Formats: sequence, C-alpha cells, structure tokens
Amino acid sequence: MSRVSALLFSMAWLIIGTTATAHAGATLDRIKSSGSLTCGVNIEEPEYSTQDAHGNHIVFDVDICKAVAVAVLGPNAKFTVKSFRDEPDALKALKSGETALLATGSPNYINTANTGLGFARPLFYDYQAFFVNKTMGIASPKDLAGKKVCFISGFEIEAQLTSYMQREKIKFLPFPFQEEGEMEAALVTRNCAAVTADVSQLAYERLGFKGVAKDFEILPDVIAKDPLAPVYTLDDPQWATIVNWTVEVLIQAEESGVTQANLEEMKKSNDEVIRRLLGVHRGYGQLVGLDDAWAARVIEAVGNYGEMFQRDLGSGSVMKLPRGANNLWTHGGLIYALPIR
Repeated sequence: MSRVSALLFSMAWLIIGTTATAHAGATLDRIKSSGSLTCGVNIEEPEYSTQDAHGNHIVFDVDICKAVAVAVLGPNAKFTVKSFRDEPDALKALKSGETALLATGSPNYINTANTGLGFARPLFYDYQAFFVNKTMGIASPKDLAGKKVCFISGFEIEAQLTSYMQREKIKFLPFPFQEEGEMEAALVTRNCAAVTADVSQLAYERLGFKGVAKDFEILPDVIAKDPLAPVYTLDDPQWATIVNWTVEVLIQAEESGVTQANLEEMKKSNDEVIRRLLGVHRGYGQLVGLDDAWAARVIEAVGNYGEMFQRDLGSGSVMKLPRGANNLWTHGGLIYALPIR
C-alpha cells in the first residue's frame, strides 16, 4: 500500500470511528432520556455473603458515580446510588439493566470470562493483608510461625492465606470464624496473633478498636491481589468508552497537576496534554460523543484521582490507607493514564 493510500485509509477509518461514536447505544440513551444515572455500589456485608472480602468503600464509589454522571449529564448531573449487600447481587442488577454502572467490581477471571461485562482500568488496588497484634511481637509474616491466624471461613481468603504461607514456608495455626465481631474480640484478647482480609476491610475493623488501635497494625505484605474497577455491560460501546475515559481523565489530571483548586488557572497552560484534557484544544470531546469541556467538569466535580483517594480512602478519610500501589507510576505505584492523543 502506498503512503497516500495508507493515509486515505487512515482518514476513512477515523471518519468511520468518529461517526460510530456519535450514536448513543441503549444504555447511554436511557441515561440521557431519564436525565439521571443509576449507579450501583457494593457495601459488602461480610456476614451476608462469603464471596466478598473487601471492606465498605462506599464514599469512594459514590465519587466514581458522580464523576461519570457529570461526564454525561453536565455539572448539575443527577445520579441515584443503589446499594447491594454483595458483589453477585450488584452484578446481577447491572446485567438486568436495574443499574447502568457498578462503581467498583472485581475484574477477576470469573467476572470477565464470557459474562457480557466490561471493566475500566482499576481505580483501587485492594489486596489481602495481615492485621496484627503488635503486643505479641508481630512485625512481619515470619513472626506468625506457630501462631493463630484468624479469618472468616468460606471466603477465598482462606485458600489465598494457605497458599501464601506455603510459599513463604511459614507454619501457622489457621483459626476460622463465622462471625466478624467474635474474630475481632479474639484479636484484641490475644487469642489471635493476626486477622487476614482485604486491607479495605481491615481498615474498617481498625476503626472499632479506638483506644487500643495503637497496638494493632496492617502489615504491608501482599498475600493476594484484589483490585477494583468500574463495571458496565458490553452492549453499548459509547457508554463503555465514556466510563473508561472518565477513569483515564481522573488519573491524567493528577499526573498533570490539575486539581479542583487550580483548574481555571491550568486552562492557560501551554502543555498540550493539559490543553486537550481541559478542552482548550478543541475536537477531542466529539471523539467520545461529548463536548470539549466534559473532562474539566469531571475534575471540577470530584477533583483528580489523588484528591479522591486522599479524601475517600487515604489520610483524609476514616480509613487512613496509605497510597502504596495506588500511587502514580511516577511515585512507585501502579496508577497510569493512557495518553490523550
């Protein structure tokens, strides 16, 4: 193929692709016609279902719902949050059309294999860890040798714990529980040397320890990965594109130093990535079927990714989770935005 032919082919493909995105699918049509986004959040009650090990991260999830609603419906966007007691119920509601988006779900093998569900980039790299009683001399997983490690039975965390301890050659005493409150009491009374669950769950358990919380610590060692990402059905490509790029916009804003506070000032920047991000460079919004200011509105509504994490999960929240893997790639984390070009 000659260079001219290749160029014409590329231009034709761009025109076809742009035209395709100009037509909203069923999900996006439903949201626009109702003027509101119905968004699911999973509050994950550990004693309701044994299929989840995450904690309740509803504040973070609501910000995700808000960001996507503003992207589609504008600065005064309406959205309805529907809470579900576990992930299977939340995914069932998404597939049935009861909700248009699940703020965060698990992009694992079972959820992604021929299910008709799509996942955006992970926005929260949750992981299974140890919550330990420091008064028992526990400073690392190696110190758990010969000691009781407690967990709620029936979860995947039990198998993951066993596999981790085998890999690390640590002989421990597994101690399953059926009830979370009893397990926490066993940790406080030194009947357990450690409890294991996802850090999002452990952070909420720590809240109840109040005055004695200083004696307990979440170790940084990763037993197993358990990331979370926005979920949508695959029957509306434009809706999927908007959700995906809302995630990318939140991350790129942090990478570029764009915040809620400096948004207007940053529109004067000569940085081409920032100009595209904030709609100063025209034409990028139409590629996803939105106006050029859509991404700027999202940042104005919820801030950048770092602001969301700090406010909802990090040092500014009750959970006090460190950024860790949820730091930008430039700071040793896994958070990385696709290029806007």
